[in-house]
Amino acid sequence: MTASIKKKSILFLTTVLGVIAIDQWSKYVVRTSWELQNMDIIPGWLSFHYTKNPGMALGIDFLDTFYVSLFALIATFVILGYIIKNIKSANVPFMFLMGLIVGGAIGNLLDRIFMGYVGGYGGFLEGHVVDFIHFTLKINDWPVFPYIFNMADVAISCAVIMFILFNKKFFPEEKLVDQDLNLTDESTYSQENDIQDSTTESKVN
Repeated sequence: MTASIKKKSILFLTTVLGVIAIDQWSKYVVRTSWELQNMDIIPGWLSFHYTKNPGMALGIDFLDTFYVSLFALIATFVILGYIIKNIKSANVPFMFLMGLIVGGAIGNLLDRIFMGYVGGYGGFLEGHVVDFIHFTLKINDWPVFPYIFNMADVAISCAVIMFILFNKKFFPEEKLVDQDLNLTDESTYSQENDIQDSTTESKVN
Protein backbone atom coordinates (compact mmCIF):
# COMPACT_ATOMS: atom_id res chain seq x y z
CA MET A 1 0.00 0.00 0.00
CA THR A 2 1.48 3.34 -1.06
CA ALA A 3 1.54 6.37 1.23
CA SER A 4 -1.06 8.11 -0.94
CA ILE A 5 -3.51 5.20 -0.80
CA LYS A 6 -2.95 4.84 2.96
CA LYS A 7 -3.68 8.54 3.50
CA LYS A 8 -6.88 8.40 1.45
CA SER A 9 -7.98 5.18 3.18
CA ILE A 10 -7.50 6.72 6.63
CA LEU A 11 -9.47 9.83 5.60
CA PHE A 12 -12.27 7.67 4.20
CA LEU A 13 -12.51 5.40 7.25
CA THR A 14 -12.29 8.33 9.69
CA THR A 15 -15.13 10.09 7.88
CA VAL A 16 -17.26 6.94 7.78
CA LEU A 17 -16.78 6.24 11.50
CA GLY A 18 -17.37 9.89 12.40
CA VAL A 19 -20.68 10.00 10.54
CA ILE A 20 -21.81 6.69 12.05
CA ALA A 21 -20.90 7.85 15.58
CA ILE A 22 -22.73 11.19 15.26
CA ASP A 23 -25.74 9.58 13.61
CA GLN A 24 -26.16 6.73 16.09
CA TRP A 25 -25.48 8.93 19.11
CA SER A 26 -28.04 11.55 18.04
CA LYS A 27 -30.65 8.87 17.34
CA TYR A 28 -30.06 7.22 20.71
CA VAL A 29 -30.35 10.52 22.59
CA VAL A 30 -33.61 11.48 20.88
CA ARG A 31 -35.04 7.96 21.11
CA THR A 32 -34.38 7.72 24.85
CA SER A 33 -35.24 11.32 25.83
CA TRP A 34 -38.96 11.95 25.65
CA GLU A 35 -38.49 15.72 26.07
CA LEU A 36 -36.57 15.83 22.76
CA GLN A 37 -39.08 13.81 20.79
CA ASN A 38 -41.40 16.73 20.09
CA MET A 39 -39.45 19.92 20.60
CA ASP A 40 -39.12 23.26 18.82
CA ILE A 41 -35.47 24.13 18.20
CA ILE A 42 -36.09 27.30 16.17
CA PRO A 43 -39.84 28.10 16.34
CA GLY A 44 -41.36 28.19 12.89
CA TRP A 45 -38.20 26.82 11.30
CA LEU A 46 -36.73 23.72 12.91
CA SER A 47 -38.07 21.08 15.28
CA PHE A 48 -37.36 17.61 16.61
CA HIS A 49 -40.20 15.19 15.79
CA TYR A 50 -39.28 11.61 16.63
CA THR A 51 -40.56 9.07 14.13
CA LYS A 52 -39.66 5.65 12.74
CA ASN A 53 -39.46 5.24 8.97
CA PRO A 54 -40.16 1.72 7.64
CA GLY A 55 -39.57 2.73 4.01
CA MET A 56 -37.10 4.77 2.01
CA ALA A 57 -36.10 8.42 2.15
CA LEU A 58 -38.59 11.22 1.43
CA GLY A 59 -41.51 9.13 2.63
CA ILE A 60 -41.29 6.65 -0.25
CA ASP A 61 -42.96 3.48 0.97
CA PHE A 62 -44.00 1.05 -1.76
CA LEU A 63 -41.86 -1.92 -0.73
CA ASP A 64 -41.77 -4.09 2.37
CA THR A 65 -39.21 -2.97 4.97
CA PHE A 66 -37.12 -6.12 4.49
CA TYR A 67 -36.67 -5.55 0.76
CA VAL A 68 -35.89 -1.87 1.23
CA SER A 69 -33.25 -2.86 3.77
CA LEU A 70 -31.85 -5.58 1.51
CA PHE A 71 -31.54 -3.11 -1.35
CA ALA A 72 -29.75 -0.64 0.96
CA LEU A 73 -27.34 -3.38 2.06
CA ILE A 74 -26.50 -4.37 -1.53
CA ALA A 75 -26.13 -0.74 -2.60
CA THR A 76 -23.67 -0.11 0.24
CA PHE A 77 -21.47 -3.01 -0.85
CA VAL A 78 -21.62 -1.84 -4.47
CA ILE A 79 -20.46 1.64 -3.45
CA LEU A 80 -17.64 0.18 -1.36
CA GLY A 81 -16.54 -1.95 -4.32
CA TYR A 82 -16.52 1.11 -6.57
CA ILE A 83 -14.38 3.04 -4.07
CA ILE A 84 -11.88 0.20 -3.67
CA LYS A 85 -11.61 -0.19 -7.44
CA ASN A 86 -10.93 3.52 -8.00
CA ILE A 87 -8.94 4.41 -4.89
CA LYS A 88 -5.65 4.80 -6.82
CA SER A 89 -7.04 7.51 -9.11
CA ALA A 90 -9.36 9.06 -6.50
CA ASN A 91 -8.42 12.36 -4.89
CA VAL A 92 -8.87 13.54 -1.30
CA PRO A 93 -12.18 15.44 -1.74
CA PHE A 94 -13.67 12.42 -3.51
CA MET A 95 -12.69 10.10 -0.66
CA PHE A 96 -14.07 12.51 1.95
CA LEU A 97 -17.44 12.87 0.21
CA MET A 98 -17.69 9.13 -0.39
CA GLY A 99 -16.96 8.71 3.32
CA LEU A 100 -19.98 10.89 4.08
CA ILE A 101 -22.17 8.80 1.76
CA VAL A 102 -20.99 5.41 3.04
CA GLY A 103 -21.12 6.58 6.67
CA GLY A 104 -24.68 7.79 6.20
CA ALA A 105 -25.68 4.61 4.42
CA ILE A 106 -24.23 2.42 7.17
CA GLY A 107 -25.80 4.63 9.86
CA ASN A 108 -29.28 4.02 8.47
CA LEU A 109 -28.46 0.40 7.70
CA LEU A 110 -27.62 -0.22 11.36
CA ASP A 111 -31.14 0.93 12.23
CA ARG A 112 -32.58 -1.49 9.69
CA ILE A 113 -30.50 -4.35 11.11
CA PHE A 114 -30.95 -3.78 14.85
CA MET A 115 -33.96 -1.55 15.57
CA GLY A 116 -36.42 -4.38 14.92
CA TYR A 117 -34.79 -6.30 17.77
CA VAL A 118 -34.52 -3.21 20.00
CA GLY A 119 -38.16 -2.27 19.49
CA GLY A 120 -39.39 -5.86 19.61
CA TYR A 121 -41.34 -5.59 16.35
CA GLY A 122 -39.08 -7.38 13.84
CA GLY A 123 -35.91 -9.24 13.05
CA PHE A 124 -32.92 -8.90 10.74
CA LEU A 125 -33.36 -6.09 8.17
CA GLU A 126 -36.85 -5.38 9.49
CA GLY A 127 -35.94 -2.38 11.63
CA HIS A 128 -37.29 1.11 11.02
CA VAL A 129 -34.93 4.05 10.55
CA VAL A 130 -35.03 6.63 13.35
CA ASP A 131 -35.80 10.14 12.03
CA PHE A 132 -36.23 13.29 14.07
CA ILE A 133 -35.05 16.46 12.24
CA HIS A 134 -37.94 18.42 10.80
CA PHE A 135 -37.92 21.74 8.94
CA THR A 136 -41.25 23.30 9.87
CA LEU A 137 -40.94 26.43 7.72
CA LYS A 138 -44.04 27.13 5.64
CA ILE A 139 -44.67 29.56 2.80
CA ASN A 140 -48.35 30.38 2.23
CA ASP A 141 -49.26 27.38 4.40
CA TRP A 142 -47.16 25.10 2.20
CA PRO A 143 -44.31 23.26 3.97
CA VAL A 144 -40.93 23.99 2.41
CA PHE A 145 -39.63 20.51 3.20
CA PRO A 146 -42.25 18.22 4.78
CA TYR A 147 -40.01 15.21 5.35
CA ILE A 148 -38.37 14.20 8.62
CA PHE A 149 -34.78 13.00 8.43
CA ASN A 150 -31.65 12.28 10.50
CA MET A 151 -27.92 13.04 10.60
CA ALA A 152 -27.10 10.17 8.24
CA ASP A 153 -29.40 11.74 5.66
CA VAL A 154 -27.69 15.10 6.22
CA ALA A 155 -24.27 13.57 5.50
CA ILE A 156 -25.49 11.84 2.33
CA SER A 157 -27.33 14.93 1.08
CA CYS A 158 -24.35 17.24 1.64
CA ALA A 159 -22.06 14.87 -0.26
CA VAL A 160 -24.47 14.52 -3.19
CA ILE A 161 -24.94 18.30 -3.42
CA MET A 162 -21.17 18.83 -3.41
CA PHE A 163 -20.72 16.24 -6.14
CA ILE A 164 -23.36 17.95 -8.26
CA LEU A 165 -21.94 21.45 -7.77
CA PHE A 166 -18.22 20.72 -7.93
CA ASN A 167 -18.02 17.42 -9.78
CA LYS A 168 -15.15 18.42 -12.11
CA LYS A 169 -12.94 19.56 -9.24
CA PHE A 170 -13.11 16.15 -7.60
CA PHE A 171 -11.71 14.23 -10.57
CA PRO A 172 -8.49 16.01 -11.59
CA GLU A 173 -6.71 12.72 -12.32
CA GLU A 174 -9.17 11.94 -15.10
CA LYS A 175 -8.49 15.31 -16.64
CA LEU A 176 -4.78 14.66 -16.52
CA VAL A 177 -5.26 11.30 -18.21
CA ASP A 178 -7.30 12.94 -20.97
CA GLN A 179 -4.66 15.61 -21.43
CA ASP A 180 -1.91 12.99 -21.60
CA LEU A 181 -3.87 11.05 -24.22
CA ASN A 182 -4.36 14.20 -26.28
CA LEU A 183 -0.67 15.04 -26.05
CA THR A 184 0.22 11.47 -27.05
CA ASP A 185 -2.11 11.65 -30.05
CA GLU A 186 -0.66 14.99 -31.10
CA SER A 187 2.89 13.67 -30.70
CA THR A 188 2.07 10.56 -32.75
CA TYR A 189 0.44 12.67 -35.45
CA SER A 190 3.48 14.98 -35.55
CA GLN A 191 5.86 12.03 -35.81
CA GLU A 192 3.84 10.56 -38.68
CA ASN A 193 3.96 13.89 -40.53
CA ASP A 194 7.73 14.12 -39.98
CA ILE A 195 8.18 10.62 -41.40
CA GLN A 196 6.03 11.48 -44.42
CA ASP A 197 7.94 14.71 -44.99
CA SER A 198 11.32 12.96 -44.76
CA THR A 199 10.12 10.25 -47.15
CA THR A 200 8.95 12.85 -49.64
CA GLU A 201 12.22 14.74 -49.43
CA SER A 202 14.26 11.57 -50.00
CA LYS A 203 12.21 10.74 -53.10
CA VAL A 204 12.71 14.25 -54.48
CA ASN A 205 16.47 14.05 -53.90
